[in-house]
Amino acid sequence: MTERPAAGERAVIVQLDFGQHDLADQLEEVRLLTESAGGLVVAEVFGRRHSPDPKTFAGKGKVQEIAAMLAAGEADLVIFNHELSPAQERNLERELKCRVIDRTSLILDIFALRAASAEGKLQVELAQLEHLSTRLVRGWTHLERQRGGIGMRGPGETQLETDRRLLGNRVKLLKERLEKLSRQRGVQRKARMRGDVLNVSLVGYTNAGKSTLFNALTHAGVYAANQLFATLDTTSRKLWIEGAGNIVISDTVGFIRDLPHSLVDAFHATLEAAVDADVLLHVVDSASHARDEQMAEVNKVLAEIGALDVRQVVVWNKIDLTEVAPGVDRDEYGNIARVRVSARSGEGLDVLRESLAEYAVSKAEGRRQALAEAARNAQPDYIN
Repeated sequence: MTERPAAGERAVIVQLDFGQHDLADQLEEVRLLTESAGGLVVAEVFGRRHSPDPKTFAGKGKVQEIAAMLAAGEADLVIFNHELSPAQERNLERELKCRVIDRTSLILDIFALRAASAEGKLQVELAQLEHLSTRLVRGWTHLERQRGGIGMRGPGETQLETDRRLLGNRVKLLKERLEKLSRQRGVQRKARMRGDVLNVSLVGYTNAGKSTLFNALTHAGVYAANQLFATLDTTSRKLWIEGAGNIVISDTVGFIRDLPHSLVDAFHATLEAAVDADVLLHVVDSASHARDEQMAEVNKVLAEIGALDVRQVVVWNKIDLTEVAPGVDRDEYGNIARVRVSARSGEGLDVLRESLAEYAVSKAEGRRQALAEAARNAQPDYIN
């Protein structure tokens, strides 16, 4: 399992510049990630390189600077806002004599903290084990030795090989359990989709305000906080819309740049709510100057799970921070393209409900036309 930073654990974060244009945003994000994991940032180390150092990622001089920051801040954890190879992580720990984790490990740890449902916990464990299987670094050095000695003589298999085999067995079991849950969820989804009810899923970058919007619309009381990945488990509620009746709306896990593939794979069953939706409400933090990059990251994950072709409406959230008026923007075909709201203050929510009613009526009309067409095609042709 990913080692979790203890509450208030003092951390040094490392952000290297390889020519990125959004370095300040990345640094702010790793600060929030560290705080969301319960860590306390005591120092930040920056540097510019053309490419990562094969041995330590950061290079000898920068590693010495990190060591000095560790001592000055009395820290016991180093967090790289990059993906480290198992060898780089091992070399850094040997040089710095403290725990070193990368961005993937940090995100996995936050997911482990947030998972509440049985399925969410299984998904997180699967992602953690698949990440661990590539490294087995910390605390596993004794496993390199062949079993031997009194009471330790075995079948000739090294302890490391044994643990890898046991880990593989656990991964297989978790995948089987998740597949069973996915089939059950699929049956429930098909039952819902047989009706005229509009299925809506909230998607968006983490901390864009999805859960706040979900609560504002449904009064569901889902946990919402100014944290990254405050919501992990998909929650669905019925929502009555005037002029359209009931619709089903689902709150899903937030996305983030460089989201580990193991997490996307593990949470595929949860993200199927987005794949099977009639409409995706893509919630965007309109007050963030990185909103365009964040939208691109969300669309990248949607493409990965096969949901990019689902009809999408951008919800321009947090207009209370930008002094933009609530309202609707339409494309050249008259379709709703963007709705401007504030989930916190409630501005624009009536406009959003009207937009959802428009889609619900459109779906019901489309279904009636499809049934009428099917009925016409089912009538036999008589030849005189």
